[in-house]
Amino acid sequence: MSQSPSPAEAIHDADRSRQWLAGQAHGPGVDRDRLLEVGAAMAAVTAAAAEREPVAVASAPVGVDPGAPIVKPLPADLLRPLDTNAEMRWPSMAGQGYVVPIDRFFVRNHTVTPHLDAATWRLRLFGDGLRGAPTRDNPVEFDLDELRRLPAEEHAALLECAGNGRRYFAEQQDEPTPGVAWGLGSVGVARWRGVRLGTVLRLAGLRDEAVDVMPEGLDPDYVSGGVNLGRVRRPMPVAKALDDVLLAYEMNGEPLPPDHGFPVRVVVPGWVGISSIKWVGAIEVSTTPLFSPWNTQFYRMFGPGHPADGTVLTAQPVRSAFELPWDARVPAGEEMLLTGRSWSGNGPIAHVEVDTGDGWRSADLVAADRGGAWQRWTVRWCPPAAGRHVLRARATDCTGAVQPDRAAPNDLAYLFDAVVAHPVTACWPQLRWC
Repeated sequence: MSQSPSPAEAIHDADRSRQWLAGQAHGPGVDRDRLLEVGAAMAAVTAAAAEREPVAVASAPVGVDPGAPIVKPLPADLLRPLDTNAEMRWPSMAGQGYVVPIDRFFVRNHTVTPHLDAATWRLRLFGDGLRGAPTRDNPVEFDLDELRRLPAEEHAALLECAGNGRRYFAEQQDEPTPGVAWGLGSVGVARWRGVRLGTVLRLAGLRDEAVDVMPEGLDPDYVSGGVNLGRVRRPMPVAKALDDVLLAYEMNGEPLPPDHGFPVRVVVPGWVGISSIKWVGAIEVSTTPLFSPWNTQFYRMFGPGHPADGTVLTAQPVRSAFELPWDARVPAGEEMLLTGRSWSGNGPIAHVEVDTGDGWRSADLVAADRGGAWQRWTVRWCPPAAGRHVLRARATDCTGAVQPDRAAPNDLAYLFDAVVAHPVTACWPQLRWC
């Protein structure tokens, strides 16, 4: 076995590796073993490698209606269908652990879940931000086995749609709500395993002059207002791509399910969900800013307080949710334990308060979650009488940002972060009336 290259040697060899992968190498080039050694050394520049036994890669499901927008079952007690999407029902998380099980993890599809073959899938990198400026037609390529042989990492990261909570603009603030009428269920934490995007970019020959990186999905083209906008794609600054972004091929210890990006997806912790492109196939790397409808027409804040061309969305705001049915029936005069979760794209949650009708009081935070992607909490409550009650929860993150009483309006109804009024009806158990 040849000696592993140093980081400096790996950087030198990255361009030769790219040429080899693209079939452009002249002379001996870089053999496959050397390529993988280079990948390991490049990963060491950004993070320590984790060791784990390989997991078999599942094939995309067969025998499923190819026209169905979502592949997995949608049990009514776990998920609420919304057009081509499905939001998690918060009561299904009561008693669960830190991560959201795959069977109730929300689904955000612009079109439909594609049926892809892991054996023929390739990650294709191109653009003038890579040495040699490989083109879309002649890119640097990695297959799934090559990605899996690179040093892997696993992180519990939160994904959330920018429209999470959109319905409450109308229900609580009497403001119009274009788009999918999400409650608070288009959010979830999972354990994502894969290779750092930065590792792959460097191995592909990332140039110092690179500015933007734009992953593109393999789902069908998206048509809006009769206009074909092409495949879902959205750029991010190269600094973010090199920071904490993952090319994930596993979710909660299993091969990535079809609805969640099989065989490989991008995971961008803390940022709006559109940044975490599913079914990634191509990645453009550019020395100039990149644009797509998903960072110009959509996923920008338009309206009062924003410039005419809008404000691009990145990090998510602070939000909280009860693990309780909407308009739940609870016993009056009996103490119960309320549970919920709070989260923020800006960092860990520092404090949570709950109001059950008699003023704000601190909730008890689950110690194991401190510093994590979201924070579980509990508070005890005894409904004092039968009838209607309103529960409220508000969180403060590590930056001092706190949920407001009213969310700032915007034309596309993104980033609803206000305290949500959660209705509950208490009933006298012995009399069976409310």
